[in-house]
Amino acid sequence: MNSELKEALEILGKERNISQEALLEAIESSLLTACKNHFGKADNCEVHIDRDTYEYSIIQKKTVVEQVTDPVLEISLADAMMIDKSAEVGDEIAFPIDSQKFGRIATQNAKGVIVQKIREEERNSLYRDFFDHEHNIMTGTVQRFHDRNVTINLGKADAILTEAEQIKGEVLHLNQRIKVYLLEVKNNPKGPRISVSRTHPDLVKRLFEQEVSEVKDGTVQIMAIAREAGSRTKMAVVSNDENVDPVGACVGVNGTRVNTVVDELGGEKIDIINWDENPAFLIENALSPSKVICVVADEDSKEATVIVPDDQLSLAIGKEGQNARLAAKLTGYKIDIKSESQAEESGLLEELGMMESEQEASEEQTEE
Repeated sequence: MNSELKEALEILGKERNISQEALLEAIESSLLTACKNHFGKADNCEVHIDRDTYEYSIIQKKTVVEQVTDPVLEISLADAMMIDKSAEVGDEIAFPIDSQKFGRIATQNAKGVIVQKIREEERNSLYRDFFDHEHNIMTGTVQRFHDRNVTINLGKADAILTEAEQIKGEVLHLNQRIKVYLLEVKNNPKGPRISVSRTHPDLVKRLFEQEVSEVKDGTVQIMAIAREAGSRTKMAVVSNDENVDPVGACVGVNGTRVNTVVDELGGEKIDIINWDENPAFLIENALSPSKVICVVADEDSKEATVIVPDDQLSLAIGKEGQNARLAAKLTGYKIDIKSESQAEESGLLEELGMMESEQEASEEQTEE
């Protein structure tokens, strides 16, 4: 019988992803519940299951008294001496309980405890599985539409893709397979509550980790991402190996790698630029594809002035200011973009020229 119990618990554990220890604890709890239902209380009962043989025992302890007032907790001296001839008043006598004598109600309640414990462990196991994937991406299937929210089936559990986390303009279809970013996993009495996103910047990061081996192994590092989901993303990368071009690695041969990410995001444009510790150079790179004449960045105020050729002004700003806006998000600087003619009219070019001369003179004095 013990070998059959062991085999049954092993099968159940694998099917429900529950540890053997949790199942054995559930059985122990159920037997204590049966004792409580049978005797009215179980404060003086102990249940032990051998973890190797799966043999179990139920022990009840009673205090030896001259006159019994509570038969559940007390035993007469005469009855105690039948178990232990050396028993005396005040001693505590322990003896085994035959669980087969438990009534039908006690047995049913014990079964209910086991079922409840198994369901609880299933929920906890499911929560732990998905919690381990929090802030990562998973592939799911569009299952249902609730007003403007979408239920995404992730295999063992469903996730909620709210309207705010959906890519603007993206049309999803039933049974469509999509990749989502796991924003948050909360434990819930009815199972884990999982919130996912299609707009989070880290979705782009995780997709590149999947597609670009150099990003996955750390050779190429993604330093910053600025994203307006469904429209455009700017991503700054740096290489930890001088022989590896970070931008080229992310783009791939004929754009194969970046195009895979673009396709997953429904055609969202992705600008990949070189990261630079020098904020002026980083801002210049971030304003790509426009050309830049000069950048003056103030690291204290986190503000920068950028001068571009007259014919590059609209390109630098971008449609509805998007290029400049994303560059500002990526670099963390407030960027003021001016055309060359605007800078000349305001005397800004001359002022910047004087600043550069002073800076060069200061550097020369430092070297001397």
